[in-house]
Amino acid sequence: MKTDKLFTPKKIGNIELKNSIVMAPMTRSRAIDNIPNELMAQYYQQRSAAGLIITEGTSPSANGLGYPRIPGIFNAEQVEGWKKTTHAVHEKEGKIFVQLMHCGRISHPLNMPKDATIFAPSQLKAAGEMYTDEKGLQEFIVPNEMSLQDIIHAKTEYISAAKNALFANFDGVELHGANGYLLEQFISPISNIRTDEYGGSIENRCKFVLETVEAVAHAIGKDKTGIRLSPYGVASDMPHYSEIQETYDYLSRELNKLDIAYIHLVDHSAMGAPEVPLEIKKVIRDNFKNNLILSGGYDIDRAETDLESGLADLVAFARPFINNPDLVNRFKNNLPLADNLDEETFYTADSKGYTDYPIYKSKF
Repeated sequence: MKTDKLFTPKKIGNIELKNSIVMAPMTRSRAIDNIPNELMAQYYQQRSAAGLIITEGTSPSANGLGYPRIPGIFNAEQVEGWKKTTHAVHEKEGKIFVQLMHCGRISHPLNMPKDATIFAPSQLKAAGEMYTDEKGLQEFIVPNEMSLQDIIHAKTEYISAAKNALFANFDGVELHGANGYLLEQFISPISNIRTDEYGGSIENRCKFVLETVEAVAHAIGKDKTGIRLSPYGVASDMPHYSEIQETYDYLSRELNKLDIAYIHLVDHSAMGAPEVPLEIKKVIRDNFKNNLILSGGYDIDRAETDLESGLADLVAFARPFINNPDLVNRFKNNLPLADNLDEETFYTADSKGYTDYPIYKSKF
């Protein structure tokens, strides 16, 4: 298929992108002691031909840490660590947003500092287990229900982290409102059974998300602010509920009013989750006038089709970027993709399966 749209330069806010290809956020667990490092800078630089890179989920606070060895952006050492990555990407004329991921109840004390607290909208334990370096798989614990003061404090943590992102020379931030983490925990009536102004109705359940997005956009600029959503996703114990379409219809209309740079809509059906119906994608597309990034199991042909139809403005690729650091070049020159993806090294701590995947070399 001809790929005119995929290689067309785009703008997100005031940021010029060299193509319409996005590297999707992927947890890779290489941040030892939650501090970004040289190895991570090398990894992202290798993939900087993407129009936009969105980093792995990065915690805005000690309370937001979930998985082992995920990076933070809430202290000076982390900011300095991230500067290595932003410098490496910008050196190759790439653009990079940091994804702010507060894990909420999807965490375990063994993956957090001793003085951190696991918070959630309601005191409901998630089904499932969390891997810890110290003791392997552990059941999730019952989280602390957030008080109104805790909610205010969490918003200030997002604001501070977003400002830190600019100090670290990121081009913008993406708020992780998907995959069952804190923001989505507020959205869902399954994980949020509050009876105050942050629970109950669709408007109340979306209140924390919208207030946080608005606060971050005010702090760093709406043109530098995006959000990721996963309607119909089931990751991290997010069962379906009857008001999903109405919820995301309302949420996308309200996000449009905030005039943020983009919505990043993820469909995990390629990984075995239920498919996000085309209908809700179209509803969000109609409601939101700025950029819509679609992701989830795309190949080059499907990406071109959705860009051509206007359903998407940009398309994000995840796993193909892991073992194809030169994915953009392979797409552009119709080169075969590597088939050596090693899932055993997705979340390990060193360079194996991370920065050692080769670029394409002709056999002739």
